[in-house]
Amino acid sequence: MIVCAPVSKDGMIDPRWGRADWVALADVVDGEIVSWQEIEVSWSRLHDEGTSGSHHARVVTFLRDHHVEAVVANHMGEGMLRMLDAMRLPVHLGAAGDARAALEAVSNEL
Repeated sequence: MIVCAPVSKDGMIDPRWGRADWVALADVVDGEIVSWQEIEVSWSRLHDEGTSGSHHARVVTFLRDHHVEAVVANHMGEGMLRMLDAMRLPVHLGAAGDARAALEAVSNEL
């Protein structure tokens, strides 16, 4: 299962999902992370370069292009939650601290 989480440059969960600059894509198999890739998305800068709808579309495109099947984050707005629900993507909120540890903590729920 491909799981996406917002990350900071020091490997921590970024509390900003929709304005994250980097996200991690983790392939989780049988509760274990078997691969980890960090990608610069620059959503903090891009967020204000158009409407909320265009930003949400940008996020949808990224998630679809990378075959994301679940999202782990600290917090996100209601509009983003509705959008991910419409995509039928499970969302696990409340993540904090080390990003890999946060994903491992919810890996049994994935």
